[in-house]
Amino acid sequence: MNDTRRAVLERLAEGPVPGPDVADDLGVSRNAVWKHVEGLRGSGFDIESSDDGYALEGIPEYGGPAVEFGLDAPFSVEYHDAVGSTNDRARELAAEGAEDVVVLADEQTGSRGRLDRAWSAPSGGVWASLVLRPDLPPAHVPALTLAAAVATTDAAREAGVPAEIKWPNDVLVGTEGDRGGRKLAGILTEMEGEADRVSWVVVGIGVNANIPVDDLPEGATSLREEVGEVDRRVFVQRLLERFDDLRGDPESAVEAWRERSATLGQRVRVERADGEVVGEAVDVAFPGSLVVETDEGRVRVHAGDCEHLRPV
Repeated sequence: MNDTRRAVLERLAEGPVPGPDVADDLGVSRNAVWKHVEGLRGSGFDIESSDDGYALEGIPEYGGPAVEFGLDAPFSVEYHDAVGSTNDRARELAAEGAEDVVVLADEQTGSRGRLDRAWSAPSGGVWASLVLRPDLPPAHVPALTLAAAVATTDAAREAGVPAEIKWPNDVLVGTEGDRGGRKLAGILTEMEGEADRVSWVVVGIGVNANIPVDDLPEGATSLREEVGEVDRRVFVQRLLERFDDLRGDPESAVEAWRERSATLGQRVRVERADGEVVGEAVDVAFPGSLVVETDEGRVRVHAGDCEHLRPV
């Protein structure tokens, strides 16, 4: 949604307001106002016309313009009913120079997780990839993954789901008395840059939102399963707003991650490319390394698959 259309929509939300008044306020022609009104109607906004002018009576349930309306964060949204992979599309946009764009889809038909693992992404979920150009050295980019996990967890908690984070990028429900918990969301971050400069970062976030649990892999859960149907528009807005708060201060994102962690204090096994690390997870160090207390001393793990173990 461009700036003029957004401004027209904001004026109609205060309506009823005559079209000529909107045109004068925004410095555009009356015909331009009419075209924007028709464009908004085409996007699903319920705009009534009367002798008093235009008035916004209803907003779409979901979609790009719906998420952008009332969003208190500087993102534009490209929405798809279905797309192969939001991360793939986000990388295309990044290569074209895009910034602060969210690729959002109702369904992904070719989605993937870490290490190219299959990821179920049926209709009703929140499948979003953020195109970013952060002023960060490449070594600090993992903090954005943690920020996304915090933002997702906080949006889930606002919806009534007691979510927690398993290092580094899984959002879980029901970790107490359950070593792994049920997976609610996952995050996949991709980056392009040079040794001292980031060109772009794509943060992919997948949330099992309004999906029946029978349509999900074993061990997964959804917002719908936990608390019933949620307003995905509001959920995405809260997630993006929280992420926007955190991305400018990566160290605060790491601290917020600690406070929402399901991993710290757990006995863990982390599979790395060069072998496994087993011990107690005692901290997460900036920009996102897991600190594990092993029999041989403390080890910092920068990447790997983490499994929560039963206490010895």
